[in-house]
Amino acid sequence: MTGRPIEIGQLEWFLPERARLAAKSNGKTEQSHVNPWTKAEKPPIAVVGSGPAGLINAYLLSAEGFPVTVFEAFHDLGGVLRYGIPEFRLPNTLIDDVVGKIIRLGGKFVKNFVVGKTATLQDLRDAGFWKIFVGTGAGLPRFMNVPGEELNGVMSANEFLTRVNLMQARIDDYETPLPQVAGKQVIIIGAGNTAMDSARTAKRLGGIATIVYRRTRAEMPVRVEELHHALEEGIQLKVLRAPREFSGNKEHRVCHTILDVMELGPPDASGRRSPVPTGRPRRWKSIW
Repeated sequence: MTGRPIEIGQLEWFLPERARLAAKSNGKTEQSHVNPWTKAEKPPIAVVGSGPAGLINAYLLSAEGFPVTVFEAFHDLGGVLRYGIPEFRLPNTLIDDVVGKIIRLGGKFVKNFVVGKTATLQDLRDAGFWKIFVGTGAGLPRFMNVPGEELNGVMSANEFLTRVNLMQARIDDYETPLPQVAGKQVIIIGAGNTAMDSARTAKRLGGIATIVYRRTRAEMPVRVEELHHALEEGIQLKVLRAPREFSGNKEHRVCHTILDVMELGPPDASGRRSPVPTGRPRRWKSIW
């Protein structure tokens, strides 16, 4: 007993990994199940999306003896677990282990299948699926609506992480639309856990990563340990700053940004003090 609080991120990684390794070292095998597609005592169920919600539903339903088919839009399984969380935080082997358990329970996976385009929900019903669970994720990202957001090189954190994790942008000789990061200034706007993942990923790609946040460090929504890891890795932090405008070059690629210097005013609807521009904007140096 150390008296220190347990870091939830480490707990999420440790428990399934410990169970997997313990089963392997003890030579235990999972309880065998009759393939529900062969037994066919219960009606088939479709699961749209192989992210965390889709996988847990597919596993529980398969364990109950339902024939389950998971439809995934991408060419790899795992949803945000695979493309939105860097592998240094969540090893892909843990995702593969869950997928393997579902397959052993009789579950089926169909990749590169966009429900709504490849086939509609009604098409799935007409094909005989009794129920359909839709777990397609959090939806579209939110942008700040500042001038220059349309420039090449300005992207959401999910898009950036997807290009790295799913489209192999971390491999030097792999063709990818991700701009060259090594040696370039990269700013990450926001201070949540996903922002830390993006900053640490950019750092691993050789970028000079700086987190820009419109409030102070005390108001950051990020987990304390995630911020600690980012700062420990050399990520820079610039607080009380918010982008006012992005500027581009002749190729329509972002090269500078103007940051407003902020101060904290009265609390907003969430109870946190609202950031207010001071009228002293600063020009930020070149970014990729």
